[in-house]
Amino acid sequence: MSEKMQQLYNERLRRYQAAIALEMPDRIPISAGSNYFAEVYAGHSNQEFIYDVNKWTEADVKFVNDFPEVDAFRSGRFWGPLHDAVGFNMYKLPGRDLSPRTQFQFVEGERMKADEYDLLINDPVTFLFERFLPRTLNDFKEPGSIRANMALIKGSIASGMMGGFMRNRSIYLQNELGMPNSMGGVFLAPFDYLADGLRGLRGVMLDVRRQPDKILEACDALIPDIVNAGLAIADPLRRSPIFLPLHRGAFPFLSPKQFDELYWPSLKKTMLMFIEAGYTIRAYLEGDWGPNWHHFRELPKGKVLCDIDVQGDIFMAKEELGGYQCIAGGMPDSMLILGTPAEVKERVKLLCETVGKDGGFIINGGCGIPYDARPENFRAMIDAVLEYGRYSDTFDFEIQMNPNPPAGWQPPKRRVATPWEVKLQELGGVKGDEELIRKNWEMLEHMAFNWLFSWMW
Repeated sequence: MSEKMQQLYNERLRRYQAAIALEMPDRIPISAGSNYFAEVYAGHSNQEFIYDVNKWTEADVKFVNDFPEVDAFRSGRFWGPLHDAVGFNMYKLPGRDLSPRTQFQFVEGERMKADEYDLLINDPVTFLFERFLPRTLNDFKEPGSIRANMALIKGSIASGMMGGFMRNRSIYLQNELGMPNSMGGVFLAPFDYLADGLRGLRGVMLDVRRQPDKILEACDALIPDIVNAGLAIADPLRRSPIFLPLHRGAFPFLSPKQFDELYWPSLKKTMLMFIEAGYTIRAYLEGDWGPNWHHFRELPKGKVLCDIDVQGDIFMAKEELGGYQCIAGGMPDSMLILGTPAEVKERVKLLCETVGKDGGFIINGGCGIPYDARPENFRAMIDAVLEYGRYSDTFDFEIQMNPNPPAGWQPPKRRVATPWEVKLQELGGVKGDEELIRKNWEMLEHMAFNWLFSWMW
């Protein structure tokens, strides 16, 4: 990285980090999730940026060059060939199932039956192989067949390729464009694993009434695997927060009482485990979280960046979360898509003078900038932040990073399908350093389970 890019990278990242930590940077940061706005702005169809990784770089370069004031850039991506390799049926993709210029769509479904909670809780590997994957991966409908075995091989190869693409993109953004990722790694709320990919909305709503105790038991059982899978792909230097898209906790999916009893306890435990490991979290509060966002005051201050969706009241969020957690949002999607630059400027001015006062605020749309936002409105938003969102002319831009977890921290017990003791017995013992062989065996076992677990959403 050149000295110029290093300085630019540090300034952007530190401004972002400071806001999350409830400090006062030189100005309000601009760290909006693009929701593919950058790719559409670069002239690509939705199909192109889901199926052609070269388009990612083209879009990144154009976006950063045209909007250099942005402080951190969303890193999440779909890669269509990974889905195709296994016949993943949880999403419809543009150009394959939908028009090439249509946003991808989630497909609701019951991929876990109501009587399978005990299997999920007590033997998740068997559950995944024998129940979930045949229902979720179309090419794995007949486990043991040549096509099913090939699907697992292709899916593993494609996952490795995807990881390489994402790593290379992150390095390019940092070294060539001086642009930090706004997030690194991802996890879901335990309840959302059940309500999204496993039971589906209809199934989990029935379970809320019929077997709430099983929901609680399953949520707690999922926590160690959620944490280990999230840590495996998080930023090892702890520079950027881990992404947490929150779904079914929004009103009116659950009543406040149901949220307090079924959703929040396991989510809080999970978030605290990441925070205790030295990470911050960027939580996308999708939908109306107004009745529930006060719970984030129960977590350590300055550790969670809460994106407030357009259904939420950003001003009320500031009242309830200000001084506890950083919030992002405030720009209505309708204004960014249909409004005028003058309207955008007035809205940003209001936000800077109210929600942005005293720090702890990042300008954003409703959990992101919509992909069909007008570019002139996005530019107006940026210019207005520069005009009205300044705090100080002096600020220390030394970034915060740490490759080591806090002293004494230990990860949860990692899942394996075949314990080392079983493998060792099959080998009849080893002639040399057992520990050298064991740690690599278990590393690959952990990685394999994380790969299975990754298809659950």
